[in-house]
Amino acid sequence: MGKKLRWVALVCLMVPMFASYFFDDAFSTLSQIFQHPECLELGWNSADYGFYAGGYSFLCVCGGLVLCGILLDVFGVRIIGSVFVGLMALGAVIVVWALRSGLESRTSLIIAYVGCMLFGLGSEIAGVAVTRSIAKWFKGGPVAFAMGAQVAVARLGTALAFILAPVLVAQKAPGEIYTLAETARPATFGLMLILCGVMLWGIFVAMDARFDKANGISSGRGAVREEDKFKFSDIGKLLTNSRFILISLLCVFFYCCIISFKKFGTSIVIPRFGMELESAKWVITMIPFFTVVFTPLFGALVDKVGKATLWMICGSVLVLAAHLVIAFAPQGVPFWGYFGISLLGVGYSLVPSAMWPSVPRIVPERNLGTAYSLIYWIQNMGMLLVPIFVGRIFQARSGVDAAVGAEWIFIGLGCAAVLVSVLLRRVGTELR
Repeated sequence: MGKKLRWVALVCLMVPMFASYFFDDAFSTLSQIFQHPECLELGWNSADYGFYAGGYSFLCVCGGLVLCGILLDVFGVRIIGSVFVGLMALGAVIVVWALRSGLESRTSLIIAYVGCMLFGLGSEIAGVAVTRSIAKWFKGGPVAFAMGAQVAVARLGTALAFILAPVLVAQKAPGEIYTLAETARPATFGLMLILCGVMLWGIFVAMDARFDKANGISSGRGAVREEDKFKFSDIGKLLTNSRFILISLLCVFFYCCIISFKKFGTSIVIPRFGMELESAKWVITMIPFFTVVFTPLFGALVDKVGKATLWMICGSVLVLAAHLVIAFAPQGVPFWGYFGISLLGVGYSLVPSAMWPSVPRIVPERNLGTAYSLIYWIQNMGMLLVPIFVGRIFQARSGVDAAVGAEWIFIGLGCAAVLVSVLLRRVGTELR
């Protein structure tokens, strides 16, 4: 199948992830409204919002992610990927219904949490399927660039959520009430994007079947060569591979520094740097915009010059430096907010550009679904807990005190990411 067609396949893979990122970050630039639950017909407070946000990772951490990753390797991307793209859409439907249902706040929170759990598991396995498919379609080609481009487009979904959510939920005057319909608008829009992504995933499935036929790849398990079959003993090999374990640990520490931060980004930069909501929204939006520009660029550099572990160290150091600036730069000076977020955006581009394409270099292709799922599983342990702790900090404190308290969590995670990336350089000789 022609090389040009793989770029069409890449576009079909990009859109579901774009929609997933939008839905996941639909409330990130609205987190401050949950500090005033008396103004929300929904009735959620900051702790409730943190609880809801952590629901994304619950089923992933409880073993669903690993089990489904194994199923992905056993039954293939087309079958299992389709199931979980559908599950992602189902979870989004449940969340939107819960937000608009008019049920008592505790009940709506529980239903939304269930929906977020289903959405999270579906989204993560869909992400594994997308990454595994890119590794397959671009094997021997610009795989790091293709993965970087996919990540960049996905993060455009985050950027759109940051920009559009405050427009969809216009800021109210003090004392005015946000209705259920107004609060649910960002999630409703995200659901529409997910449904578009489902349709494009269907197109990719048809393309992938033709790809296998054109390349003589049999979908029947009985025709698979013995050395290419999935074996449960492969899981043990992964878990005793020091390079794989270090990449997994780097993933959880690094991503929690950014993904969990974004959930509360406006609540941190508004009191720290004296910004209005409109300015804070654009500051946080710089994170995905930086990655849109730099992730494909850094991915192309990784393809050309290698030195993957060095890129990971540099990115981790930049993220740690960003959180130190956000926590301790002069109070009320917007420049430092822009500077800190710029560092965060560049660091957020560097590490994934080198980390994700490194996995196929240390893991056999037949185990990529399981490998990526195990990495996401470990990552989701942090993504389950960190938003809950940060939400409780904002519930117990206010203003600058809450912002700095939350930043101490991210600084600790940043220190751990730097340490792990340095250790990876020492043991990951083939990644240098």
